[in-house]
Amino acid sequence: MEGFRFSKFIPKKASEEANFENLLELFFKLLPYTSGNVSETLEWMSELDNQYNITSADYGMADFIDDLKKNGYISDDSQEGELSLTAKSEQSIRKSALEEIFGKLKKSKAGKHQVSKTGIGDDLNSNIRQFQFGDALDSIDMTRSIYNAQMNNGIDEFKMTEDDLVIRERDHKTQASTVLMIDISHSMILYGEDRITPAKKVAMALAELITQRYPNDTLDIIVFGNDAWPITIKDLPYLKVGPYHTNTYAGLQLATDILRRKKTSNKQIFMITDGKPTCLKVGLKYYKNSFGLDRKVINKTMNMAAQCKRLGIPITTFMIAKDPYLQQFVKEFTKVNNGRAYYSSLNGLGEYIFEDFLNNRKKTVR
Repeated sequence: MEGFRFSKFIPKKASEEANFENLLELFFKLLPYTSGNVSETLEWMSELDNQYNITSADYGMADFIDDLKKNGYISDDSQEGELSLTAKSEQSIRKSALEEIFGKLKKSKAGKHQVSKTGIGDDLNSNIRQFQFGDALDSIDMTRSIYNAQMNNGIDEFKMTEDDLVIRERDHKTQASTVLMIDISHSMILYGEDRITPAKKVAMALAELITQRYPNDTLDIIVFGNDAWPITIKDLPYLKVGPYHTNTYAGLQLATDILRRKKTSNKQIFMITDGKPTCLKVGLKYYKNSFGLDRKVINKTMNMAAQCKRLGIPITTFMIAKDPYLQQFVKEFTKVNNGRAYYSSLNGLGEYIFEDFLNNRKKTVR
């Protein structure tokens, strides 16, 4: 009987294509940290190459940069000759963020959310029941009904009665409109902790998720510091923190105005922040209190949360700071709005938002 034969392991030589794909994956992971700065990202990769030999003798960084241009990921067509991202790269970054946070998802044509309730909807499920007066005719499972008629009445004198008919249940579906609020106040990079990059990656992943799986849903993204303003999905990789205070009231006000114009019945706000409201705009001037929890600022913010509740817009707050007094503010804010609050670490932020987005569904169908 022949036993095992052992020999020296000689790893297969990686092809240029494999080298390019590996470096490309790293390139997309680093881009959010540099706010979409291609030159800085490539410098980081060169430093990693010097330390950890991420390239080979046959395929170096110069080859990788040439392939990025050939494959349409970067361009140097600007007047200054600087390298910049193309639309193809911007979409690839979103896909990379989606795969990293949510896993690979297949594209769905339904564009609506399933809920744990059967009734009128788009997708048939595995549940069947007896036909009842008033059921829609297109819900009748004809194959099963004909089978029942044959079994109950025989083949020779085939006839179908109401008792033979069965209904195939359908899943309820609802469309949703979501506004994602991202705090870009200075505290998002304070104390040596980068909080803005995970927020950007979550926003990119959520945008790609909705584009792929729920194309009939809407996602609007706004940022808030001293003021609040909308940004496009294309802007996300380049988003930076500014020397701002936190005007949560302005962000909620803008989010509410956006959702008021939506015709969908399900509306929600996701707010990613690490601090308390510290700013209001009064006329043309700003009222600021860096210490926070100023009742003038807090009361306006709470009033906005209550207004959202009256409009049927729940606010889910993702607090990426664990200070007890900040958590107390979030608890009060959540109670006023009757929303949700998560005290998330930076690593778990994406999973929290993904789970809440998929589970935050209402039973009413329009």
